[in-house]
Amino acid sequence: MHILFITSSRIGDAVISCGILERLRQENPGARFTIACGAPSAGVFLRFPALDRLIVFEKQRYDLHWLGLWRQTVGQIWDLVVDVRGSGPAFFLPARARKILKGGRRPGRRYAQLGASMGFSPPPLPEAWTAPADDARAVALLGDVPIIALGPTANWDGKIWPPERFVELFHALAAKIPGARAAIFGGPGLDEQRRAAPVLAALPGAIDLVGKLTLPEAAACLRGAKIFIGNDSGLMHLAAAAGTPTLGLFGCSKASEYAPAGPHTAIAVAPGPEGEAPMAGLTTQAALSAAFSLLGL
Repeated sequence: MHILFITSSRIGDAVISCGILERLRQENPGARFTIACGAPSAGVFLRFPALDRLIVFEKQRYDLHWLGLWRQTVGQIWDLVVDVRGSGPAFFLPARARKILKGGRRPGRRYAQLGASMGFSPPPLPEAWTAPADDARAVALLGDVPIIALGPTANWDGKIWPPERFVELFHALAAKIPGARAAIFGGPGLDEQRRAAPVLAALPGAIDLVGKLTLPEAAACLRGAKIFIGNDSGLMHLAAAAGTPTLGLFGCSKASEYAPAGPHTAIAVAPGPEGEAPMAGLTTQAALSAAFSLLGL
C-alpha cells in the first residue's frame, strides 16, 4: 500500500499533523508513506518508521511549487492521498482514495480539526519520532541532572515573552527542583540567536542548544526534560508531542487553536483579547503557577 501525505512547511503545523499520520500508520501495517512538506519542517519526519520517500519543496512564485510536487508524484497510483493543506495537486493525482482537508484558519484546536476531518475519534495527539542515535546524543548533551527546558524564541517578536521573565521563572522553578539546570532551545539562524541571547547571558550555566540540533535530536532532548516552557512555536509543539510536560505561553496568538497538544500540557495566557494581548501582560507569577500545577509542585 502506498500513501501520499502532504503537510505543512511550518514546523508547528507539521508536528500537529503527525497525530493523524501515526494513526494512518497504525491502521495500515505494511504501508509505505511518501511525505511532502516544506524545507523547514522536513526534519519532523526523518524518523517516521514507515517513511519511503520524503519530498521537500520550496515555495515558488505563482504557486509553481505545487506543479513541481505534482510532477514528482503523478507517476504513482496512490492507494490513499491525504492533503492537510487543501492544495491543488491532490485533486489531480491518480488515487484509489483521497482525503483533502480544508485549509485556512478556523476556530477550534487544529489537531482536533485534522482528526475529525479524517474520521478519527477521539482525535489522535501529535507524535514525535526519534532514533537511538538521537536519544544517545540527548543523553550526552544533557547528562543526568533535571533539565528545565526553555524556549525563548518564536517566528516573530510579538509572540515572545520578555527574556528576563524566563530567567525569573527558571530560578523560581530551580528552587523547587534540586540540581536543576536550564537548557535553552531555539532554531537555526541569526534571528533565533538574537532572541535567545538575553536568556543565555543571564543564565551562564545553561546548556546552549540554539541552532545546534536536528529536529529529531531536539525531540530526544525535550523528551528528557523535566518541563518545557516556551512561547508559541514549533519547539513548543515538538515538546508536547514528545510527551514532555509542556507549558505554552500565549498572548498574540490563539491558544484556542494552537495550545500545545500532548499528554501533559498547560498554558499561561496574557490578559486581553485572545490573539491580541501583549506578551508583556503575562506575569512571571501567572506562568509560575501554571508550571507548578503542571508538575504537581
